[in-house]
Amino acid sequence: MNLKSLRIAILILLLLPFSSACSSDNLSDLLAQVETLDISRGGYTLGKGLTDKQKATALKHPVEAANPWTFKFRDGDLSLVADKATDRVVIIYERYEATTIKKVQTLVGALYLDFGDPTVMAHDTIIYWVFGPEGKLTREQYKKAKKAGGKLNILATVKLNSSMKIVGDSTQSSESSVYYIISSEPVLKLIKSKWN
Repeated sequence: MNLKSLRIAILILLLLPFSSACSSDNLSDLLAQVETLDISRGGYTLGKGLTDKQKATALKHPVEAANPWTFKFRDGDLSLVADKATDRVVIIYERYEATTIKKVQTLVGALYLDFGDPTVMAHDTIIYWVFGPEGKLTREQYKKAKKAGGKLNILATVKLNSSMKIVGDSTQSSESSVYYIISSEPVLKLIKSKWN
């Protein structure tokens, strides 16, 4: 190894901790911004740190996490993913594999109560609530931005997806799968970049 290669290797080793600290600071800042949106479900808020009681629940009901920078756990029907370094919530979701249309509609009603009118509906099976830095985007704001061709600054979303049409006869007897997920794509991208 020549002197020039050695200098480059040392420089890289010296900069690695700095670059990882910058990435951690960026993640903390982004999570703090997401927390101000106050997107909550079941006592958990996206971007907010876990309470001591919630940490105890996480220890009692762990689930294997897909990313080494996060940990995953269950609290009743809720599944949660949190950042290991900060204990801040990065994903909240519920999933039901075999349920009735009535259960689907009850879940949709609960999300409407929590988040108001959705920003987007698609194919009668998908509903989105979209949040920018100032809060939830209305359907009109979303359509106007899309029509103008502008890039939306989306900080977080709530997405519900049902295998059965959401609006319909509540006496339908066939079973449906349904889930909703509350997350921040910018946060998840930053966590994934730490892993790569």
